[in-house]
Amino acid sequence: MLGRLLKRKKPKDDASEAMGLRLGNISFTGPQFEVGSPVSTLLPPNLAALLQQINGFIQFGGGLHVRGVCSAPDWHSLAHVMVGEKALHRSYPAVVETDVPFAQDCVADQFLLRGGVVHKLYSETGDIEDLDLNLPSFFAAVEADPIGFLSMHPLLQFQRDGGALLPGQVLHVYPPFCTKEAGAGVSLKPVSAIEALEFLAEFSSQLTGMAEGAKFRIQIVP
Repeated sequence: MLGRLLKRKKPKDDASEAMGLRLGNISFTGPQFEVGSPVSTLLPPNLAALLQQINGFIQFGGGLHVRGVCSAPDWHSLAHVMVGEKALHRSYPAVVETDVPFAQDCVADQFLLRGGVVHKLYSETGDIEDLDLNLPSFFAAVEADPIGFLSMHPLLQFQRDGGALLPGQVLHVYPPFCTKEAGAGVSLKPVSAIEALEFLAEFSSQLTGMAEGAKFRIQIVP
């Protein structure tokens, strides 16, 4: 079971109160919500209400990272991935400027809010999947089956091998899951979430336009 019920002294019709959100296995919580942040007025009301209560968090040892409204650290900042030079919509053609990349999983696949509906961005390929879930339903799905819903098996393997993700880290997977070779086993390495997203965005751009079944070579440079 996930942990305690999150409570706040707000009217019962408050959006975050209506989620009935249960949070457990938390290893990090964000700093204070920054009202003057460039994204503070761009969020859906239920997400803004949640982040005003707890300004982002990491669960399950890095299985889920919900970003916050803050200027630092960069890896936790919604503004970092939503506006400015590093915004995801600048790196991924399928992401639009109004998408809200509110969370990511252990391998830096992104969860976006688009018109109140959660979508998943597969960061290796740039593909987007409509999960057909609103924000409360997304968190309910996480609570019901965190391992399956968040595809946490790489993280569990990494933990079984004695590894642990620090706040701000995700797993670098080699060879990438989108390659056939990944089926034979992968190496898992903790890396900066910001560096991982930059690498994955560049990797996905290289895949764009390649024919189905085409071969490519990955060269790792220092």
